[in-house]
Amino acid sequence: MSHNFVDEDDLESIALGAPLLGTGGGGDPYIGKLIAREVIRRKGKVRMILLESVPDDALVIASAMMGAPTVFVEKIPSGQEAVSAFRGLEEFLGEKAYATYSIEAGGLNSTIPIGTAASLGLPVVDADGMGRAFPEIQMVSPSIYGLPATPMSLADEKGNVVILERTITNEWTERFARTLTIDMGGSAMIALYPLRGHQAKRALISGSISYARRIGEELRSAWARKGDPLRAVLRATRGQVIFVGKVVDLERRTEGGFARGTVRLRGTGSDERKNLLIRFQNENLVAELDGSVIACVPDLISILDAETAIPITTEGLRYGLRSVVVAIPCHRKWRTRKGLELVGPGYFGYSAAYRPVRRTRG
Repeated sequence: MSHNFVDEDDLESIALGAPLLGTGGGGDPYIGKLIAREVIRRKGKVRMILLESVPDDALVIASAMMGAPTVFVEKIPSGQEAVSAFRGLEEFLGEKAYATYSIEAGGLNSTIPIGTAASLGLPVVDADGMGRAFPEIQMVSPSIYGLPATPMSLADEKGNVVILERTITNEWTERFARTLTIDMGGSAMIALYPLRGHQAKRALISGSISYARRIGEELRSAWARKGDPLRAVLRATRGQVIFVGKVVDLERRTEGGFARGTVRLRGTGSDERKNLLIRFQNENLVAELDGSVIACVPDLISILDAETAIPITTEGLRYGLRSVVVAIPCHRKWRTRKGLELVGPGYFGYSAAYRPVRRTRG
């Protein structure tokens, strides 16, 4: 395994670490891992390059999936849809991309660009636009810097490719693209946020794919040596445990292209007689302990299996699941005024003031 490349073993680690950063959303990276693995077996491993090494005038394009993760589980792509979206945007721009990158390091969109890169013979940049997962297109670090999501392309499994040429804001990109995604059956593959190298270096979050890989490597190492997988996760993320319990109630629906709902956990051990309510919109947004908010976006709230510390996605939640809930500090870009306006609790309609989760000692 070389850390300048992504091979099959790396894919396993990334697909294991990414759901933790996905905070319940972003979709299960398993499908994206399978797509990427098959292409890597045919065409060879993918070169992963540092954000800082991208030439200033080079074009980089994000490759991703859009839609409700619960739909994606049933409407499985072939892998060609992401390539069609990417090539469609290249054709519209009249220029080949130097590399692709992940729009979000959490969940499915950590592995989708690796498959696209392998198919097209491109490198993938070790960076993303979130350092985690968020539910809407404008909720990426390039928006903090006023960079547009458009031109953007969407592709479905039927062969349709749609170009959004220009929107007045990234919020309008989200609105139009969400409508198109619903028309495409609830999920679509997309290519968007075409950036020049100098823009990417300023706006993207560096090192996020290797961060997901490191989390996965720590987990796999703990399992192999029969160590404590939860301790491994906390060591890799410098996060903290905020609750231990089991799922006693779950309300989940697909609405407006999102998986929305709440999950309630009843405490066990030292948390016995306590209750934790987590509100999600694809991703876990707010955690309330007996009615009081103890963690919220933009910090990460992830639900882990109590025995294995495997992250549980929104669609994987089930009654009786014994869980550990961890809170992880977000990237510093999100703790700025512009960052909090874009993805803070107020944007999602919650009145709670943002109180940063503290980073534990590594």
